[in-house]
Amino acid sequence: MEAVAQKTRMVLLDGNSLTIDDFMALRTGDVVLGLTDDAWRRVEEGRKVVDDLLDRKQVAYGINTGFGNFANVLIPPEKLRELQENLIRSHSSGTGSPLTVEQTRGLLTLRINVLAKGYSGISRASLEQLIAAFNKSCLSKVPQKGTVGASGDLAPLSHLALGLMGEGEMWDVQEQKWAPAAEVLAKNGLRPLTLQAKEGLALINGTQLITSLCAEALSRSINISLCADGIAAMTLEALRGTPAAFREEIHAARPHKGQIRAARNMRSVLLLPSTIQDSHKNCGQVQDSYSLRCIPQVHGVVYDTIRFVKGILDTEMNSATDNPYGVGRQVTPMMANPAVLFRVKAKVVSGGNFHGEYPAKAADYLAIAVHELASISERRIERLVNPALSNQLPAFLVQEGGLNSGFMIAHCTAAALVSENKSLCHPASVDSVPTSAGKEDHVSMGGWAARKVLRVVEHVETVLAIELLATCQAMEFLRPLKTTEPLEQIYSLVRSVVPPYDRDRFMKPDIDAVLHLIQSGQVANILRPYFDATKEASSS
Repeated sequence: MEAVAQKTRMVLLDGNSLTIDDFMALRTGDVVLGLTDDAWRRVEEGRKVVDDLLDRKQVAYGINTGFGNFANVLIPPEKLRELQENLIRSHSSGTGSPLTVEQTRGLLTLRINVLAKGYSGISRASLEQLIAAFNKSCLSKVPQKGTVGASGDLAPLSHLALGLMGEGEMWDVQEQKWAPAAEVLAKNGLRPLTLQAKEGLALINGTQLITSLCAEALSRSINISLCADGIAAMTLEALRGTPAAFREEIHAARPHKGQIRAARNMRSVLLLPSTIQDSHKNCGQVQDSYSLRCIPQVHGVVYDTIRFVKGILDTEMNSATDNPYGVGRQVTPMMANPAVLFRVKAKVVSGGNFHGEYPAKAADYLAIAVHELASISERRIERLVNPALSNQLPAFLVQEGGLNSGFMIAHCTAAALVSENKSLCHPASVDSVPTSAGKEDHVSMGGWAARKVLRVVEHVETVLAIELLATCQAMEFLRPLKTTEPLEQIYSLVRSVVPPYDRDRFMKPDIDAVLHLIQSGQVANILRPYFDATKEASSS
């Protein structure tokens, strides 16, 4: 949970250009948001279309009709506000632990960005209230579970809207606890949201839960992919392996972009002065095991998958995912269907952009790919702790083995996490359960895909932390020999929080401390200048 933070900068949303980096910054609470003038103009145009439609007494789904299987039920004008409020209350039916404060802020960020496109029909006054709530960290309590990922993430987004209406609970940033939403809003000088026609639907129809959690997983995967290259290089050094398999010409013969990048990263931190390498230059060893020799081939496909997933999420974060769609836009169609022409002329078109298949598949692809960083890392840990494989390192990396167990069970933890990931990597998006009396007969199950990719990423981070801890311990048995400058920097970073093991001690705090070094970006920050410099040199 977070404490009260000083806002340091503003990000202006326009519905079209939100980046992963800005999204992650907005999640922190240190950044406020606003809308561009262009976005406000589109919002006002979109609301005018809804008001004009109501003035003409035209029937439009979700504006003056029921929802889902009740789409053919016409709602009288005097009950349109009640219709929207009932929608939010009835759909607030999620379950499970709440999203974190940061995740809820990310969810609200993406919903505001979608509303900024002007397709949703929300009023300027209501959107201003959402932005004010965001900037004061008035964040609704949103259960994680309950979305099937089509018709949007209805349950979680309804909980998000419910708090803004002054119902349910909100995060009290001053007291650092959940409290009644009406009290939190009042404490921050805000009033509950009063929904006008269409506005309830505008707040909940979209893929923002799937997309926001997957974007978090993507950002963390970008970080750990860099860490994995550096940690693997350290293990290669600790096991006195050879960097020959990373030669440029080998990877040019199989020129996958990610593979080339991973090999280049390995060369950038290994082809530097190293007395460890000097000590075994003439050892006669021809080649290393796959977990060392095939690092670029395994890590490389993770880079390529990350790039693919990023392309999907960059688009999804800046897409209109409402139904009905087209509010606030005059479309000139080339269609023969008169019914469609009529609806387009009215600027309201029913569609299926709320279906979460794109971000759901992205989450599943990412989970499968990033898991391999842990899978191959665990095999390297085995080589470090197994005296039959470690090139004369002591069993389980500890002296007086038997009296001390060293890294014996830390390796078991890594193996357990890798095994658990194998189940978590089964794609959620291959499943579909029809809902809403058969009206919504194919869904993405993207909510589960997004939640489980975060668990996979967390496990990968932890396995890499165990490998880093183990490879630094292995270095102790090679002293006074030293590895290359960037890898020595990582060693020193680890030793700033975890001393060497001369006997057994409580190990979990050490794993957690190194895990923080990885998650906070400190390990990647050491590696990035070396990786970037080599990339620039190879492209010049």
